[in-house]
Amino acid sequence: MGRRRTVLATLAVLLATATAPPAGAATERRSEQFVASDGVALQTTLTGQAPLVARPTIVEFSPYGRDSGTFDAGPAYNHLLVQLRGTGDSHGRFDVLGPRTQADLAETLGWACKQPWSDGRFGLAGFSASAIAVYNALHLELPCVRAAVLKSGTHELYRDLLVPGGVQNIVPGAVVLTGIGGIALAQGLQRDPATAADALLGLLRSGTEVLQHPTLDGWWRERGYRGNGNPGLPVLAVAGFSDVESRGAFEGYRALRDDGAHLLVIGAHDARPAGTDGGLGEMRAWMDRNVRGIDNGVDDHPRVQLWLSDGDRASYAKGRFVRRDATDWPVPGTRWRSLYLDAARSGSATSLNDGTLADRPAQRPVRQRYPGLVSVPTMTDVPNAAIIDAAGASALTDALPALGDMRLAEPLGLSYTTPPLARDLVAAGPAALELDLATTTPRAAIWAVVSDVGPSGIPKPLGVGRLSTDFPDTDPARDRTDADGAVVQPYGRYDRPRPATPGTSRRYRVELWPLGNRFRAGHRLRLHLVGTSLASVPDLPGLNTVTIGGAGGSRLLVPELPDPAPASPAPACRSRRTVTVTVPRGDRRRLRSATVTVGDRVVARLTRTRPRARVDLRGRPRGTVRVRLHLRFADGRRVVRTQRYRLCAPRRG
Repeated sequence: MGRRRTVLATLAVLLATATAPPAGAATERRSEQFVASDGVALQTTLTGQAPLVARPTIVEFSPYGRDSGTFDAGPAYNHLLVQLRGTGDSHGRFDVLGPRTQADLAETLGWACKQPWSDGRFGLAGFSASAIAVYNALHLELPCVRAAVLKSGTHELYRDLLVPGGVQNIVPGAVVLTGIGGIALAQGLQRDPATAADALLGLLRSGTEVLQHPTLDGWWRERGYRGNGNPGLPVLAVAGFSDVESRGAFEGYRALRDDGAHLLVIGAHDARPAGTDGGLGEMRAWMDRNVRGIDNGVDDHPRVQLWLSDGDRASYAKGRFVRRDATDWPVPGTRWRSLYLDAARSGSATSLNDGTLADRPAQRPVRQRYPGLVSVPTMTDVPNAAIIDAAGASALTDALPALGDMRLAEPLGLSYTTPPLARDLVAAGPAALELDLATTTPRAAIWAVVSDVGPSGIPKPLGVGRLSTDFPDTDPARDRTDADGAVVQPYGRYDRPRPATPGTSRRYRVELWPLGNRFRAGHRLRLHLVGTSLASVPDLPGLNTVTIGGAGGSRLLVPELPDPAPASPAPACRSRRTVTVTVPRGDRRRLRSATVTVGDRVVARLTRTRPRARVDLRGRPRGTVRVRLHLRFADGRRVVRTQRYRLCAPRRG
């Protein structure tokens, strides 16, 4: 967004930075209303190089009014911005990206695909709310869409943003609705007052509906991912480890990876590392490959690309980070280290207990208490604090750095710290906390923060886990476990609350959103148990009692990446330049068509009855050649399989 926007307006867009219009000597802009099947008019704006002719088109559905596009794919594309119903200049009532908005996406794309400025090839772009709108609508057939780049956004709106762990996260939701409402009001004054009133009524109703649904019921399930009705649609999921919606990108990738999805974790709401482009080049290459069909090699990039912090978020934003690539998420070979909460003093913290994280549970159970008081979000609420920092609103924490670490929150909670690490610990993956806890109130929030403690002794917060004591149950069928059967990513059951009996201890599994950090040798890892962040709905003050040691023991499960594999040697070059390409037997039954390409040229066409072809690579210079097999199935699914060959120099004589 422009620098003149206030911090509130920036947060209202969940801090998505709008991009400039497509580059070029001259651009043309055209505004038009699309009327949905229920008669509601949606405002669209098309921008592209003059003259506006049929081109591939990037489409974005935004609730943030005019000029709120978030992705510039370049001058080879037209760019279509659609203002969601009940927002900006569009009529109707906002429904928190529910069924009516989802239907709007499919209907608008069907209309746009037939327009003279469309060549029938669309790429969907989204950041935050505009990405959520796409995730929520993927169960519908989305006409003409060839690829999507979804930056941040939620896979499940309930657990990924607004009620994580069953704890109401009120500040992001309130700020977003305020921002959307302010934009709708400002733009609505220029149109029929009746439609402006309708839009504001929808926004007010949306805010109350969120509060009226504290459990994950059918209303919330309509506002989450419900399957993919577009098989083979390649999605690039983008996020940052400290992002306010980071969980959504990780889970979105997992849901869509069989359709060719990739995961790029380089920053979103939480700012990109200095010296990088924030993934813009990868996002443009993704669209060029999958929408325009340009053979740019992005298919061969690692499916998972990770930028991890190296001790704290501040240095990450300044350009100090750790890079890891992988074939999947969680990273294959990850081991979850069990760190047991222990009453032995670490001598490194100023908390109520100064406990230890040990490799084994203590034999004797010990009870430790801390007050359930509200905590300061700049310290304990990593996702919300990160978006404020990224918005440039960090003047207070810049002036008072202690507001950005855990030193002031620590004396009112419990802490458990490892000894100085003997070797680097590269942690990337979901984490979990198993905790025996009793409260003096019917409801409390378990709030757990993981910090990196360097030689200075300052605990730098990196990740957080949240869980209301109303929800002790998980879904065993959806819990993620490690090779030993330990639950390393609990999938909480938030549809059926079971309030705790005050004073009675019971077992909880707390999901910590994915960590991404290198804990250097000599540093310590610390777990803090504190009161609920002020950014969430506070509970009644009470006293929480944690039981550690004994059978089972309370423990933190931390993901530890394997050491990087040594680079594989380059394949031996081949002097023979004829290769055989075959449709895999399992793909033949539902095959509609198949083509083999080398570069941009089709060199063979295959069928179920002719599933094999010889490809002649003679005349190609030495080096690596990519041969691609493009499969189209009867259900509309598309799959591309790539084989690389290294060619020797041609023989002479």
